[in-house]
Amino acid sequence: ARMRVPKAPIVSCAASTRTIAAHSCHTADTCRLPIAKVGFPAMHTHKNTRPFSAVAAEGNKFLRVLSSGKPIVCAKGYLFELEKRGYAKILPFVPEVSLSHPEVVKQLHREFVCAGSDIVQALTWYASRRQLRLMGKEDRLEALNRAALQHAREVAEETGTILAGTVCKTTVYNPSDPETWEEVRLMFREQIRWAAEEGAEFIIGENFNHHGEAVIALEEIKLSGLPAVITFTLSNRGDQFLLRDGVHIVDAFEQLHDKGAKIVGLNCHRGLETIVPPLQALRDAGCDFPLAALPAASQSTGEKPTTQELSAPGKPDHDCHTATRYDFEAFGKECRRLGIQYVGTCCRTAVHHVHALAMAVGRAPEAGALVPDITKHFVYGEDAGYLQGSFLSGAGN
Repeated sequence: ARMRVPKAPIVSCAASTRTIAAHSCHTADTCRLPIAKVGFPAMHTHKNTRPFSAVAAEGNKFLRVLSSGKPIVCAKGYLFELEKRGYAKILPFVPEVSLSHPEVVKQLHREFVCAGSDIVQALTWYASRRQLRLMGKEDRLEALNRAALQHAREVAEETGTILAGTVCKTTVYNPSDPETWEEVRLMFREQIRWAAEEGAEFIIGENFNHHGEAVIALEEIKLSGLPAVITFTLSNRGDQFLLRDGVHIVDAFEQLHDKGAKIVGLNCHRGLETIVPPLQALRDAGCDFPLAALPAASQSTGEKPTTQELSAPGKPDHDCHTATRYDFEAFGKECRRLGIQYVGTCCRTAVHHVHALAMAVGRAPEAGALVPDITKHFVYGEDAGYLQGSFLSGAGN
């Protein structure tokens, strides 16, 4: 059965009028969290209504773009790409490259922007106190976070794009242990403060597989006064679409939207094809507010819907399962069909994936001018080739 976390009263927040009557609802006591006593602005839906708040958007570049209703592209997948280039270690995930090779980080930011990204996301994913303590480098925590934010800000300013700060799952949160909630809260708080001080236009809270941890992140982001984008990772639990604390994604998305998240979505774990069914389920259930979709660049299947399932245990080699630019083009068209405004990429993404996605949702990135004309290719083209016709046609004779 689906589980619903009871909705706590929130000061000055417009109550949702939607109900999911087709499902039974139960209380998940382990997911109850202390709610910050702050008010959240009323929001309007992205689909079939006017933009959510023209007034709120006036002073914030991200909110202005969001209120326009135009597609927003957010390219990420930095750590895996930097590991392929020889500058990062992927499995601990701590992005020390921001300190060791700043120009490499800034260059990848620039490449993603050239490919069509509207967002320059600071490389602070897993740059939390818990992760650096695990690596014995807690003393570098603030320096690493500020460096990553400054690199991203430099590129955002020179390209006219939008700077985003980042927090993500801490691996500390335990829905049954309230002591971990406060530890998580304090880790989020310091990273969000540094992002705000370095000029972030909004904060992305991502990779959450517990609804409760995402709620804490949202509360802390709201206290900073910055807009929030919250995304979950959805593991393989059949077709139930449940988070690890038993909350159905429809309930989790609705509640975070009601609590003030500007966009709620899914990122990572699922590939381009397998992230679409839960997005469709959200739309079918009436989640008509702005959604986000940022899949892993993997060719996951119905039998193995998450990218982690594609490799043998203990051998995370995903190269042979990486999605193609054509997969991203098809994914972009699905996002347009579903009315997904905030689209992007995640682990194992390369630059050509980003511009394929950007073009599929109607953008015209700088890199789009360099998309190859296959008709002129000596092997694949119909208008050129060896002697008569294409090479393949000649081979067939």
